[in-house]
Amino acid sequence: MPKTHTPRQNHIVIDNRFRRASTGRYGDRLVEHLQNIDHVHRYTILVAPDDPWLPRSANFHALPCPFPQFSLNPLHQIQFTLLLTSLKPDLVHFLMTQQPVPYFGRIVTTTHDLTMFHFVRRGTTPLPVYWFKMGLYRFLVRWSHFKSKRIIVPTKFVATDVAAYQPSIKNKLVVTYESSEPPLKTAAKRPKLVGEHDQFIMYLGNAFPHKNLLKLIEAFDILHAQRPDLKLVLVGKKEKHYIELEQQIKQNHAGAKNIIITGFLPDDEAKWLYQHTLCYVFPSLSEGFGLPAMEAMAHGAPVASSNASCLPEVYGPAAHYFNAEDPADMAKKIAQVLDDKNLREKLIKNGQQQLKKYSWHKMAEETLIVYKAALDEE
Repeated sequence: MPKTHTPRQNHIVIDNRFRRASTGRYGDRLVEHLQNIDHVHRYTILVAPDDPWLPRSANFHALPCPFPQFSLNPLHQIQFTLLLTSLKPDLVHFLMTQQPVPYFGRIVTTTHDLTMFHFVRRGTTPLPVYWFKMGLYRFLVRWSHFKSKRIIVPTKFVATDVAAYQPSIKNKLVVTYESSEPPLKTAAKRPKLVGEHDQFIMYLGNAFPHKNLLKLIEAFDILHAQRPDLKLVLVGKKEKHYIELEQQIKQNHAGAKNIIITGFLPDDEAKWLYQHTLCYVFPSLSEGFGLPAMEAMAHGAPVASSNASCLPEVYGPAAHYFNAEDPADMAKKIAQVLDDKNLREKLIKNGQQQLKKYSWHKMAEETLIVYKAALDEE
């Protein structure tokens, strides 16, 4: 009788300490779906010390990792390297480019985008300190890419951007598209700041400079002059950038009274906004994949989007595009969505179809193929 081939069990470590950060959904869904499809390899999932996550598959193991997520402290670098070495992995998948400089094992790295290189996001950090940190960050990105067997990116746009920045690693790049979530299951609840019969457009996300909210405010000024009852609802945690934006709105914009900044909202209130908005507007200048507008599509909202970076690649015919640098064009395209019932219905229908092209399960399967290629490479 012919001998049956038993696949070799490799030990794969996934650095998922960022699980509860803004990019944490990617790692969360990757690990979730890998547990469904891979019962051969042994996995160690590094999590933050206070993260209660536990695996449900016997070949997965959670290991609290005490080292800060963003640290170039030499002691942390050495200790983290020693921890990884002690695990004797056949492969380590770093879900961010932040990884220990002295570790030279077999590596796969996910690079979500290069937005940090194109836009200043220093927050409250003094400018000289910010530029010093950015210099270190640029080095770390280049070094991580150099060491990696494969570099996973979420879109062709990011692949092109990374290849232009670091041409020597072009052949290592692999695109694995991400995905949106299904509609929220919770019952919808109207936020107190929004009236039951308010007519509004909305944006949900942070207020970092590359999100381009100032241009959205300028576009809303144009819309408000034509439609005095229309409101703009901005949803996001009120950190430094939102606080500054709120001050600028009050000082400089005619439609200030019709702009509602809600702060962070729970899922039930976000769901109500998605279901009742006349248009979800995504004015961003730079994205790696662009999940927020896809969540709006999942809840049946028509989407008007910037035509910048990866967004046309990801949204396809499911968005009405505008020039993100031109408030007049933004206002014009939003108005078209508001006024044209057929266009709205088409965008909603196309949104449901576009979402079907993406799957976290498929992303996990493609990532497993990347693991195999990295493990087989000399």
